[in-house]
Amino acid sequence: MPDSVEHAAYLTEQDDATADEFAELIDGLNQPLKTISPKYFYDERGSQLFERITELPEYYLTRTELSIMDRHIGEMASLIGPTASLIEFGSGSSQKIRILLAHLVDLAAYVPVDISREHLVASADALAADYPDIEVLPVAADFTQPFELPGPAVMPVRNIVYFPGSTIGNFSPEAALDLLEVMHHEAGTGGGLLIGIDLRKDRGTLERAYNDAGGVTAEFNLNVLTHLNRAFGADFDRRAFRHLAEYNDRDGRIEMYLVSEKDQTVSIGNAKVAIAAGERILTEHSHKYDLQDFGAMTARVGFRPVRHWTDADEMFAVCFFERD
Repeated sequence: MPDSVEHAAYLTEQDDATADEFAELIDGLNQPLKTISPKYFYDERGSQLFERITELPEYYLTRTELSIMDRHIGEMASLIGPTASLIEFGSGSSQKIRILLAHLVDLAAYVPVDISREHLVASADALAADYPDIEVLPVAADFTQPFELPGPAVMPVRNIVYFPGSTIGNFSPEAALDLLEVMHHEAGTGGGLLIGIDLRKDRGTLERAYNDAGGVTAEFNLNVLTHLNRAFGADFDRRAFRHLAEYNDRDGRIEMYLVSEKDQTVSIGNAKVAIAAGERILTEHSHKYDLQDFGAMTARVGFRPVRHWTDADEMFAVCFFERD
């Protein structure tokens, strides 16, 4: 395993903002309901803010998922099996991955994949230092698109995609299906998927989780604009927007918006986007699933359910799937 000081040299890095991403951004902002992809939450500052969100008293998701993993980690490790390559999509909180790394037998490699290079390298370096017997091979990429896996020194028996934290809920049903297709591809023949999903529950609990009293989630949402200014040469004025999160009962999802406080025109590269006072920009869906519906979705891309685990109140679930 390379020394942690030199670890960045082993980073597999794919393109930053591309022409396709620029076109996608402008197209989203020209829709009747303006949208920005949630992938732009996760620059270095956004990743740090999300770490703070996971510790908020209103945000039940992380502590509930951790309690499930603590209780059932032995069974999860047994299902994954020895000498696997663990591929984490959107490497976030190191708490969850540390539980897995401490219990998996003869792990061939840990491959964290994230769009935020700075956060990715810092997290990978820390894990490489703490687990010197595990090869850590970070990949800086947009994991919503197929990417090339690095070759570990030890040939893995199989690949296991790990996607904790209910992030799958941030994607529309169509986009979630596309992402599951990418996961199916990266898992490869005989591979598996270990994934967290947030389960349906009452409106009050859900809306408190995305409107914390300290305003951390609001800052996380507004940071999207700072990220876009830097990545695309935009001139969004954060002070001209406010955070809004509300539950859509019909579609079973939290919807998070940036609401314009005035009529304004924003420049993004060589494009201009007019935004009216009171107009909303959708930055996140957070779909809440029931287990049957989610199982049907994964089956459409070729995964089959093996096991799931929930907490006593059935707030959250961790599910394990395999592919042929």
